[in-house]
Amino acid sequence: MAVMRFRKSTTTRRRAVATVAGGLVLGALLSGLGVATGAAPDIVRAAGAEPATAPAPATPAAGPETSQAPADPRPTCRSLVAGLGPRDRLAQRLMVGVDAADPAGAVAIVRQNHVGGIFLGGNATALLQNRKLDAVQAAANVPLAVAVDDEGGRVQRIDELDGELPSARAMAKKTPEQVRALAVERGKQLLARGVNWDLAPTVDVSDQPSNSVIGDRAFSNDPAVVSEYAGAFEEGLHEAGVHGIFKHFPGHGHSTGDSHKGRVSVPPLAQLRAKDLKPYADLLGPLGPQRASVMVGHLDVPGLTDALPSSLTPATYRLLRDDYGFDGLVMTDDLGAMKAISATLALPQATLTALQAGADVALSSNVEPVAPILDTLEKALDDGRLSAADNDTAVERVLNAKGLCRR
Repeated sequence: MAVMRFRKSTTTRRRAVATVAGGLVLGALLSGLGVATGAAPDIVRAAGAEPATAPAPATPAAGPETSQAPADPRPTCRSLVAGLGPRDRLAQRLMVGVDAADPAGAVAIVRQNHVGGIFLGGNATALLQNRKLDAVQAAANVPLAVAVDDEGGRVQRIDELDGELPSARAMAKKTPEQVRALAVERGKQLLARGVNWDLAPTVDVSDQPSNSVIGDRAFSNDPAVVSEYAGAFEEGLHEAGVHGIFKHFPGHGHSTGDSHKGRVSVPPLAQLRAKDLKPYADLLGPLGPQRASVMVGHLDVPGLTDALPSSLTPATYRLLRDDYGFDGLVMTDDLGAMKAISATLALPQATLTALQAGADVALSSNVEPVAPILDTLEKALDDGRLSAADNDTAVERVLNAKGLCRR
C-alpha cells in the first residue's frame, strides 16, 4: 500500500501477549433499522450510545427448491444519505489517522468530526486491546470503518498480538485454498479486535527484489497468479466479515521508486493494460464480486496522468469506472504522509483535489485536525466546486461498503 507500517525486526520487536478483544462486525446495522418502506431511517445516533450489532443480511438457503434470494432487509443507501447533513456527508468521505496509543484521543476525533473511518498505523496496540475500539465506535454518529494495513510479511498490524502472517510472495507458494483459509483466520482476528477494514490485498504485479517498495508484497509477476491469490485472500477476509481493499490502482509493481519518498513513475498506460491492470479486469469485471474496494496509488502514468499523480487525476477514476466497470468504493492512498502528495499540497487541498477527481474516500494516516479539511470541503460544496450529486453518490458507496445499506 501506501500507508505502510513495516514490521520491526524480530530482534527488536516487542512481543505482546495475545489478548482477545471483542470487535464490532463490519456489517453491523443500527438498532431500529427495520423501518417502514420509503421512510429514511435515522442513522445518526447519540454520542456515547452503545454500538449496535446485528447479523449480516440473510442469504438464500441451499437447495434446489430455492427459486430466488430473499429481499435485502437493509434500507437503501440513498435514504440513509438523506438523513445526514451536508457536513456529515462530507465527513463520511474521510478516513483519518488516529494514535493507537491514545484511545481517548481517537474517541475525541470521532465524536467531534463524525468521520466515516479511522486508520490505525504505527506500532502501538492500546486501541487494539481490551475492547478499546468499542468506545470509539460508540462515539460515532454512523458506524465507523476501522482500517489497518495487514497484508502479511513486512506490512502487518496485529502480528505482536495474534501472530505473523506470511508475505504475499510466500503465500503464493501455498495453494489458493490455503491462502483463503489464512485470510479467514486473520479476518476473524482483526474483527475480534474491532478492525473491520483491511487495506489489503495488494494486487500489484511485480518481480521487484523482496525488500523494494512492492517486492514481496506482490503475489507474483504473473497477472493470472496475482488474480487467483489476491482473490482467494479477499474471499477469506469477506467470509470473516472484513472488508478488503485491492491496491494500488493502476499498478505500482513496476514503479521507479517509493511514493512515500516522492513522485514515482510506472510504465505507460498501454503497457499497464497488458499486464499490471489484468488483475483488476479479473477481479472487478461484470462477473466479479464487486464487494471489495479499490485503492488508487500516487503514480505518474504516461498516457494517463499529467501534472498530478494518479490519485488526483480524473482520468484515473474514469479508467476504473468506465473501462473496468467498477461501481464500488474507491479510496486514495495516504494523502498526508506520502511525499508524492504532501511535498506539494497541504492535506485539505489534497483531499479536495482527490474528491474532485473522483475518489469516494480520502485517506490520511496523519493525526491532524480534521476541522480544516471539512471546512475546505464544505466551502467547495457550497460554491459548486464539489458536485452535490456526486458527493451523495460517493457517500452511498461509503455506507454500502460498511454494510449498512443496499444500493
